[in-house]
Amino acid sequence: MAKGKNVLTTGDVAKICNVAPRTVSKWFDNGQLKGYRIPGSKDRRIPLSELTRFMKANNMPAMNLPVGKIRVLIVDSNSNSASTLAENLRTKADYEVQITDNNFQTGIIAQKFAPHVLLVSLLAEGIDAADICKNIHNNEDLQTIKVIAYAKQLSNSESAALLQKGFDGCVSDPADVTKVVKEIEGTTAIIY
Repeated sequence: MAKGKNVLTTGDVAKICNVAPRTVSKWFDNGQLKGYRIPGSKDRRIPLSELTRFMKANNMPAMNLPVGKIRVLIVDSNSNSASTLAENLRTKADYEVQITDNNFQTGIIAQKFAPHVLLVSLLAEGIDAADICKNIHNNEDLQTIKVIAYAKQLSNSESAALLQKGFDGCVSDPADVTKVVKEIEGTTAIIY
């Protein structure tokens, strides 16, 4: 299996979990392991984040999971704050990070870079965070990407409203890199 692969076949999952492919198919068919079927085929696909969640929930060893850097795409029209956040994520968390400053580029870069996470500023000029979130989740090729909204001093009710709108997470203090990393890893189901 290639590093950086976001979606796995039942054969990939079987090798990682050290079980027969038929066992993985049973997990999928009875709803324990979530994923999707390839249209017009019986083939199943399991997002890496779902496999990670499944393995953690079932106390399975994660040593065979593909190791690679978390890829983060920051969407923010404020180039200074975006650059600072990107540099902090690169140095303190060893993430691969790219930055974009508008809705259109976000879609193009997301297709090529295949980020695990999109960090979207709610206060950025010319950026519609809700539109980006909706488009990512509605695009079959990008559905595994987690979308995290950020802005300074989000209240609990504002965070709850964002989660109801479809965001996968929220960060109320983007200057606190520890909190940002914790939200990214919690959202992508990284095993510690």
